Amino acid sequence: MPGMKVQYFTEREEEFAGTLIAVGLPRIVAKVLVFLAYAGEASSRDIERGADLRQPEVSLAMQYLLERGWVASRLDKTDAIGRPQNIFSLSRPIAEIVGQIQTEKETEIRHKIELTRKIRDYVS
Repeated sequence: MPGMKVQYFTEREEEFAGTLIAVGLPRIVAKVLVFLAYAGEASSRDIERGADLRQPEVSLAMQYLLERGWVASRLDKTDAIGRPQNIFSLSRPIAEIVGQIQTEKETEIRHKIELTRKIRDYVS
């Protein structure tokens, strides 16, 4: 495909994905989320190349992101021949998605603190 431009992660994007992974987001989900945050919209193939993932990994990540309502897809029928391809984009601003992740993690932490208090009650 002449003129096709492949976007790769910058150091900052790698750090962003690494931080999302560190807080518990699956690696493939973090990479796809960061890729779409900076690319705007992309096909599965673009995501595979740019995020250095295999096709099954992109599919699994998309399933996770679609279930949470973080990603939208549309069919692109630009080629007259062949199947139309899905084009993915974030359905919400990345800041809103990060806020939702933060809320989920804070809830998990509060739950774990309650469990440790309960454990302490057993040994007291």
